[in-house]
Amino acid sequence: MKKQWVALAALALVWGAAAQAQEQVVNLYSARHYSTDEALYNNFTKATGIKINRVDADDAGIIARLKAEGSASPADVILLVDAARLWRGEQDGLFLPIKSKLLEDAIPANLRAAPAADGGIPWFGFSTRARVVVYDKVRVKREDVDTYEELGDPKNKGKLCIRSGAHPYNLSLFGAVTEHLGPEKSEAWLKGMVDNMARAPKGGDTDQIKAVAAGECQIGVTNSYYLARMMRSNNPEDRAVVEKVGVVFPNQNSWGTHVNIAGAAVARHAKNQANAVKFLEYLASPSAQNYFANGNNEWPVAKGVNTDNPALKSMTGGSGQFKSETIPISAVGANQVKVQQMLDRVGFK
Repeated sequence: MKKQWVALAALALVWGAAAQAQEQVVNLYSARHYSTDEALYNNFTKATGIKINRVDADDAGIIARLKAEGSASPADVILLVDAARLWRGEQDGLFLPIKSKLLEDAIPANLRAAPAADGGIPWFGFSTRARVVVYDKVRVKREDVDTYEELGDPKNKGKLCIRSGAHPYNLSLFGAVTEHLGPEKSEAWLKGMVDNMARAPKGGDTDQIKAVAAGECQIGVTNSYYLARMMRSNNPEDRAVVEKVGVVFPNQNSWGTHVNIAGAAVARHAKNQANAVKFLEYLASPSAQNYFANGNNEWPVAKGVNTDNPALKSMTGGSGQFKSETIPISAVGANQVKVQQMLDRVGFK
């Protein structure tokens, strides 16, 4: 009997040590593939002693993996880079709504999910990127491209370069415009953009900027951080491109520029829930918010956080600030199916 007690006590110690070790990790599924985020993660570990185990994939791959793994998933935190995908994950029941006064105080209500039935929040936005217009400074007047609506105006026929309409960045923009204008006007606007294209949609956002500089088209659409990267680049070719293009934050005199988010959630079947919440709260801290701004040229979302990014200041006329739309970011995701149907009807590939 004594030997049995000794064996049980030893086993309990092993289990206790394993549990303690488990409490000091957080398993992260991340769609952010930016080298500057390494410092962000390392600082969290230094501050808390919690090790981050990271799996990298794109938004769609992460959602698919979570569905396949089900309750056996080791994921604790899900980090995605598109509002529509966050909304989709919420609708699919992949996230665990959480209650955190720190996060609710720090993150504006329009940049997080609506509360669940129990009052918990399924996901939070932690950084934003603006969907801006770049244009040929010689051949295009700024006032002809200072609203999203003008991208579909006949005056800009044959001038537009844009990536695939089915890309999440564009789906989110189109979902936001649909929220503002309604489906009928938005579909007419999308048809106008198709009519205004200088070439079929292709490439990424950086390709649209380069196409405008090369004269392939005169107007392009891009996320702000792609342009900011080129503005901060030491590559002479990037600098030459930047010199040829102007940038507009559309709809400053109406509803404001569309912003998309990078956001995070606690996984539905998280085994390290407390550590997962700590990680999300860390992402809202001033130090982490500054990494988003200065490391990847995004805008912080936490209230009261100021940054000093020279590219973001330059593209906004020195202030670093602009008027952004205030619609709930979750509405952008809710409009996605409707937008995809409109794209099919107008032939926007």
